Amino acid sequence: MSKVFFANALTPKKSLLEKLEQLFEKARLYSVFKPDELVAIKTHFGEKGNTAFLPPIFVRRVVDKVKEKGGKPFLTDANTLYRGARSNGVDHIITAIENGFDYSVVKAPIIIADGLNGKDYIKIKIEGKHFKEVNISSAAVHADSLVVLTHFKGHSMTGFGGSLKNLGMGFGSRSGKQMMHSDILPVVEEALCNGCGKCAKWCPASAIFLKDKIKGKLAIIDLEKCYGCGECQVTCPSSAISISWESEPDVVQEKMVEYAWGVLKEKNGKVAFLNFLINISPDCDCWSYSESYIVPDIGILASFDPVAIDQASLDLVNQESWVPKTTYKDSGTSDKFKALYPTVDHLTQLKYAERIGLGSRRYDLVRIV
Repeated sequence: MSKVFFANALTPKKSLLEKLEQLFEKARLYSVFKPDELVAIKTHFGEKGNTAFLPPIFVRRVVDKVKEKGGKPFLTDANTLYRGARSNGVDHIITAIENGFDYSVVKAPIIIADGLNGKDYIKIKIEGKHFKEVNISSAAVHADSLVVLTHFKGHSMTGFGGSLKNLGMGFGSRSGKQMMHSDILPVVEEALCNGCGKCAKWCPASAIFLKDKIKGKLAIIDLEKCYGCGECQVTCPSSAISISWESEPDVVQEKMVEYAWGVLKEKNGKVAFLNFLINISPDCDCWSYSESYIVPDIGILASFDPVAIDQASLDLVNQESWVPKTTYKDSGTSDKFKALYPTVDHLTQLKYAERIGLGSRRYDLVRIV
């Protein structure tokens, strides 16, 4: 079984920031890098308007520990596929700074992993079910080691977002993200569409346009242009867009895991993971808003196994009760993310990752503080 170290969020006499530093030491996360090595600290800078992403004060403590051990840390993430504030290197860095990740705060430079326009990537050969090679952001490949900081939360396409998603979807180049999403197609329910046009604004493929209907406008999706990123579904304020899967809904998760495989392929023993079970929101930090949190803060997990840390995170969330007055209600299942997204089997990513050798779902939870 893989070891997963756990520091709980109860802080009557000790800051959670102090517990993070203890976790870093007790789990020996510094063992993945040597003095003077370039250490990529993978995080998510948050979309403009989002408030659920991992706060910079936690990232700063990790930066400090890496420097203390002689590493040379930099913060990184890859550009987004959708049209937001992080779809190119310039806007991405500006958004990161505005969200608090300035050098004066975190004491590490920001390097966008796939460059100025998302085309700075390296093809890594794998032997996956879906891909024989994957387009991995160059900074992830060239870094000597990785420390992956993940805000654990829900996600409309994968059920939850953990370390596997942070690795695979996070370090996939823009073209890689498109390849991972290519099995998803949206459908507009005409009766629910209010013609607001928000879906068209966010569509990265310019595949959505508005046409007149009897009362107002109607969104129309050109499926020849659409490559299935799914941004329109979660952007729609009236829930008028649903997903039509051309293949099994598990495919996007398996593709994401194969991209994680590509990141890890040449990093044996050089990757550490931290999952932050705080501000656990129902959906991704990519949105320009954050919905109310679904469960109370739980704590921080650390491991060298991305499968084990995600399984442990899932189990800990499911042991909690829903936050009172949350917009989501208990549907009778003990699985919070199944209640949020009943059509998504989020265990697919864990089972597939275990099957191809990325880690183990069996773990030993070591409570340290």
